[in-house]
Amino acid sequence: MTVAVLHGGISSERSVSLSSGNAIAKALREVGYHVVPVDAGPDLVTTIHALRDAKPDVVFNALHGPLGEDGAIQGVLEWLGLTYTHCDIRASALAMDKEASRRIFAAAGLPIAQGMVVDMAQLAEAHPLPTPYVVKPIAEGSSVGVEIVRPGSNKRASIAANWAFGTHALVEEFIPGRELTVGVLGERALTVTDIVAASKTGDFYDFDAKYSAGGSTHHLPADIHPEIFQQALAYAEVAHRALGCRGATRTDFRYDDTQGDGPGRLTILEVNTQPGMTPTSLLPEQAAYCGISYPALCDWIVQEALARKAPARR
Repeated sequence: MTVAVLHGGISSERSVSLSSGNAIAKALREVGYHVVPVDAGPDLVTTIHALRDAKPDVVFNALHGPLGEDGAIQGVLEWLGLTYTHCDIRASALAMDKEASRRIFAAAGLPIAQGMVVDMAQLAEAHPLPTPYVVKPIAEGSSVGVEIVRPGSNKRASIAANWAFGTHALVEEFIPGRELTVGVLGERALTVTDIVAASKTGDFYDFDAKYSAGGSTHHLPADIHPEIFQQALAYAEVAHRALGCRGATRTDFRYDDTQGDGPGRLTILEVNTQPGMTPTSLLPEQAAYCGISYPALCDWIVQEALARKAPARR
């Protein structure tokens, strides 16, 4: 059986995708698949020819960021009549669009941070929320472009003047405390990981903390209030279903436990429809904790896609 591992891409997360794709290809070969790596570069026609030449039974989508997990490449794969892993066009687009996903989470009864979409002119003129608050791109991943504006900071105008992610941004209240994440396979949550960013990478889980060796420490299962632990598992499953996701996803949360005794406050941030599969990635780590090896995880993702194989083109 042939699996085309689609990796690389042209987003700011290209290097992460290449790392994920190389690890996936190695694992799938160990399981027994015939693997054809396909580096998705800037020339889409070349990528399409490579996919057609591979004649894959399934495409393992290992792309990250815009055009890789926002429904764009999913549309190309459906146009070609190819079966592919992870979420479909609709779920991918909704999850990548933080404004749209916030609305869906709220409608599903999930706790979201106070926030709004602002244009850069608004941000340049005044604080849209009381400080501290977070400024983030509406459709990026891996904390790319995320900025925290703290009390007394003069960086607001600079952020607005140098914003490279369109004309608008999502602004949300800054929630102190911990960064939690929950992987979901199918519709079953795995466990909860508490992520602690290394001091050298800053004070939140930014790009360097995610992908640099030693950039963060992962504690699993998270040593948190048992009520919050169960909430995180349940909320991840609800978010997965609300967006219409399939396969493997990972839901990120902020957990404010800074107010003393009591469970604290859990807030959903986003659902990742293309969870990282690098050596430092969280989903493989959670799967291993649950007794699922890395090759078995990759095999499960492929088999899940094959179970809903696309109809043959006439």
